[in-house]
Parts: sequence; structure tokens; C-alpha cells
Amino acid sequence: MSAIFDFSSLITVLLLLICTCTYLRELRPAIFDPAMTPEQQQQQQRKPHEGRHGIAGFCWKLSRIGERLSPYIGASCALMAIHILFLK
Repeated sequence: MSAIFDFSSLITVLLLLICTCTYLRELRPAIFDPAMTPEQQQQQQRKPHEGRHGIAGFCWKLSRIGERLSPYIGASCALMAIHILFLK
């Protein structure tokens, strides 16, 4: 069955995407945050989501979720691992 139609598989894919994007941003911050001029940095501080479109913007948002909610994401990953290993 496709991961789109099975809810637990969809949650697993989302958790893996969040963890992967967060790891990539920690490993190489320039992937999602390119070098900017000081004027662009000031504008970026006011509206950090501006200028991020497409797949790069989606990955940036996933990495921000992973950074800000890391204890909850970690607990969710552990619970999903238990679910997959022992209950499925």
C-alpha cells in the first residue's frame, strides 16, 4: 500500500523528512540559508519565511519544525519505531 493512503506510513514519512531536513541544516547551514548582504539579513529577520519557495522552502520549513520541536519530534520518532517494530 502507498504511504499516502496509510496514516501510519504517512506519519513515518513526515517524521523522516523532518529529521532529515533538520540534520542537513545542522550539517550544512548554507543549503537552506544562502549568503546574504546586511540589508537582506535585516529584512530576513523581520520575515524569515519570505523568499523561500518550492522544495527548498518546504525543506526549510521542515528543518525549522525539527529545530523548534526537537524533543517532541524525538519522542514521536521513538514511538513510531516501537509501533513499526512491535505492533505492525
